[in-house]
Amino acid sequence: MTIKLVLISDTHNLHDRLDVPKGDILLFAGDMADRGTLDEVTDFNRFLGTLPHKHKVIICGNHDFAFERQPAEAQALITNATYLQDSEITVEGIKIYGSPWQPWFHNWAFNLQRGAELKEKWDLVPEDTDILITHGPPMGILDKIWTGKPVGDEELTKRVEMVQPKLHMFGHIHEAAGHTQIGRTLFVNASMAPSPLSKWRKKVNRPIVIEYDVETGRTEIEG
Repeated sequence: MTIKLVLISDTHNLHDRLDVPKGDILLFAGDMADRGTLDEVTDFNRFLGTLPHKHKVIICGNHDFAFERQPAEAQALITNATYLQDSEITVEGIKIYGSPWQPWFHNWAFNLQRGAELKEKWDLVPEDTDILITHGPPMGILDKIWTGKPVGDEELTKRVEMVQPKLHMFGHIHEAAGHTQIGRTLFVNASMAPSPLSKWRKKVNRPIVIEYDVETGRTEIEG
């Protein structure tokens, strides 16, 4: 059985500018908001409700402050998707695990120190995970900022190498959007908004569509 996955991340209130393709499962890797308010959460949930996908699975990112400061209120506003935070769901036979954490940077939401603090979170990722959704990238994979410096997390890289999910999806580093296959894992940086330094701040990237074979775990990028 083949499932069509539609991947988006880092919409930063630009979600209504997206042309989202149809598919079976919509996956979102965080940063729905800019300021992280409950009003922004409400608007993103409205957007999710306009989409036709049978299943929608989302996590948060470093701009989604409401989910860290007012977790009960924010999570209650998500009625049109399944919200994951260090948790998992099985959809159409696919085990999906989601986590919002990333290395500490300027007191944003869901920040932890590199090393032991982040390792504790990544150790929670089950070894039989098919799809891993994190907000930040692993070190050395689609994680270079505009200076060329890689800023992903080393402990996440180690856990992904151990688990070897079929798909590891993330965002956070807008200028590194894209995809690459390494071993058994397809890595996708699904950032929709452009680099914060881009003069084309209102332009958005195209969602990434993947054909996923449930029996074999084979993944193929459409287009």
